Amino acid sequence: MFSAQGSMPTQGARDRADVRLRRGARPAPTHPQPSDSLNHPHRIAVVGGGPGGLYTAALLKRLAPDREITVHERNAPDDTFGFGVVLSDETLGGIEHADADVYAALKAHFVRWDDIDIVHRGHRHTSGGHRFAALGRRRLLEILHERCRALGVGLRFGAEAPVPAELARTHDLVVAADGVHSATREAFRDVFRPHVTGHRCRYIWLAADFALDAFRFEIAETEHGVMQLHGYPYAADASTVIVEMREEVWRAAGFDELGEEESTARCAKIFADALGGRPLRSNNSAWTTFRTVVNERWSHGNTVLLGDAAHTAHFSIGSGTKLAVEDALALAACLEERPSLAEALAAYEEERRPVVASTQRAAKASMEWFEDLARYVDQPPRQFAFNLLTRSRRVTHDNLRLRDAGFTGSVEREFGCAAGTPPMFTPFRLRDLTLRNRVVVSPMDMYSAVDGVPGDFHLVHLGARALGGAGLVMTEMVCVSAEGRITPGCAGLYTNRQGEAWRRITDFVHASAPGTAIGVQLGHSGRKGSTRLMWEGMDEPLPDGNWPLVAPSPLPYRPDGQTPRELSRAQLTDIREQFTSAAVRAARAGFDLLELHCAHGYLLSGFLSPLTNRRTDAYGGSPEKRLRFPLEVFDAVRAVWPGERPMTVRVSATDWAEGGTAPEEAVAIARAFAAHGVDAVDVSTGQVVADERPEFGRSYQTPYADRIRHEAGVPVIAVGAISSWDDVNSLILAGRADLCALARPHLYDPHWTLHAAAEQGYEGPGARWPAPYRAGSRPPRTGRTDAPRPRLTLHGGSQEA
Repeated sequence: MFSAQGSMPTQGARDRADVRLRRGARPAPTHPQPSDSLNHPHRIAVVGGGPGGLYTAALLKRLAPDREITVHERNAPDDTFGFGVVLSDETLGGIEHADADVYAALKAHFVRWDDIDIVHRGHRHTSGGHRFAALGRRRLLEILHERCRALGVGLRFGAEAPVPAELARTHDLVVAADGVHSATREAFRDVFRPHVTGHRCRYIWLAADFALDAFRFEIAETEHGVMQLHGYPYAADASTVIVEMREEVWRAAGFDELGEEESTARCAKIFADALGGRPLRSNNSAWTTFRTVVNERWSHGNTVLLGDAAHTAHFSIGSGTKLAVEDALALAACLEERPSLAEALAAYEEERRPVVASTQRAAKASMEWFEDLARYVDQPPRQFAFNLLTRSRRVTHDNLRLRDAGFTGSVEREFGCAAGTPPMFTPFRLRDLTLRNRVVVSPMDMYSAVDGVPGDFHLVHLGARALGGAGLVMTEMVCVSAEGRITPGCAGLYTNRQGEAWRRITDFVHASAPGTAIGVQLGHSGRKGSTRLMWEGMDEPLPDGNWPLVAPSPLPYRPDGQTPRELSRAQLTDIREQFTSAAVRAARAGFDLLELHCAHGYLLSGFLSPLTNRRTDAYGGSPEKRLRFPLEVFDAVRAVWPGERPMTVRVSATDWAEGGTAPEEAVAIARAFAAHGVDAVDVSTGQVVADERPEFGRSYQTPYADRIRHEAGVPVIAVGAISSWDDVNSLILAGRADLCALARPHLYDPHWTLHAAAEQGYEGPGARWPAPYRAGSRPPRTGRTDAPRPRLTLHGGSQEA
């Protein structure tokens, strides 16, 4: 099922496959050629007669008619599970170029539509311009059966394939397209090293004997919990209907005790409005949980995985059929181009793996959105619909606006955007501070201070970004003591001289970039101090001139690092006073906002994480005890920080390590700070332990901010690989964040925010160009674009010989 998630980022791979396969089949040799598994495979076995296996067989046979290709399918030809298949325009384009006959047969049976309906709490919102094409799975298999038979592919149904080792011995190539429960993959488990992850929802595939007029999402809030319907037409008289809910909701509703017929009738009753009171039907349908399959390797000798055997992506974003068909195109093309089988299989995996990984990241985001659906049901109706449509982060604000400007405009109006104002340029208030837009220059350590004193570099660095239009510019982590520095180049606020130097910078920002706020982030390095400058070796100990380190527990950050001393009660009091003294200096220096750094494994973060806090006193053990010292510091700083000025706190919402801070604990941490008066939580992740395993990707930390915002009820700053203004607009409008902090984009372009305004055609109070820069508010021309176009083409003389 391919659900409202736009064009997948497979265009390059698909185009390469199209070009390579467009040549058509090679002519059959005059004399039979010997099989050579080290070159182009001749004798091929395909295990699995689903769309991916059948299409692979047809492609490989068409490219070399002399090949002996056999498909082994344990089920009967007309056995199939599920009902409809949705394919994207990209996938269809690849099929059209590679095999026009298959494409023509598919096209004759497509049902096409553009709209998505979201129905929730009596509101129905329709978004258009999405372009879907679907057909019945049984008809798809029939088309591929016919094509394989016409090409001379052997189809064996109703019997298990020979064991994988035997197939590998007797064939030049074995294509394992035998699904999520692949026996081939399991036979070579020690080589493929699969990771299969189960998830939190139960779902069932059903069908209705009428065609829905749009792709439909319907939400049912029952006495047992939230349930959802995903439905789409796949024929003129039929629709696929998937009903999904959390495991605990499924059990509370009694579905665990119902059979197939009873479950089907119960689902039809729950979603009677969507179905117009009509019944649902099943086809060996059973409640199941989705399993995400990832393999460390995709090939072993002459055996290669394809489709669900190699990878799965949740049905709410991508069809397994779509991915399998694209795998088939790439595998066939690589076998054509590469001089040996080993090189071809390696090239196939190299080409497909990043595409699949990207799809799986998006699918995970979409799947988790539905798992946590109850979190969003109280959103305003249009925002809820927008949030659903953009859940995977592949469909964005700008993309959706291009598809359906009317729908997107209605969401913006409900949100409070003035006419012509992108969401990112709406104001946001924290206490008496009103930020003119939602963009934050994230704290970035510059390691360029001398004796903790910020100099000309800091003036230019922060001043340039303030002139660049962001609503809030944050300093790097400013250390509260010399011993609390990360490196010798870290800035501080533990002397009056440092405070005066910071005042020079805040004065410049307020005078030269009116409307831009500047905030200070206060922190203490803890066990991560006394290290080299980042570009000399990040987190590596100084070769000399070290200072002693302190931490909640005597645990070094790295095996080769210094072991810190465990803080005594008296030292905790001293450090709390260092924070308050720095806060007083920060207030005098003119900062508009103060952030307490409780993330990334520095001192206060070290108290919060169970991996770094092994204390047995009142400051260690339970989550409440680990929170005690950070909250004491927060309270002490809040007491001396001017009441009208806001305070935020940065936290690591996960340690990306087993046994560390979990997302649900991060929510509890955020709630605790909110109860003590924090104005917003800056939600980051990781950097707490050296052996972390983060899951990097676009906007990869924003789900943690989203969760804290909705469950803790506190404004959040999202951070982490947010790189485009489209991302910012999407996150703000969907209600996943209140502010977005960007670091590297502001290193690349100090005027990132102003350029974002110019690129969107926005001129308003949310992005004022400084008077000296107004002449640059339009991009310079890069070359002549006004050359006259040809108006008339005259052909030469007669074409006759």
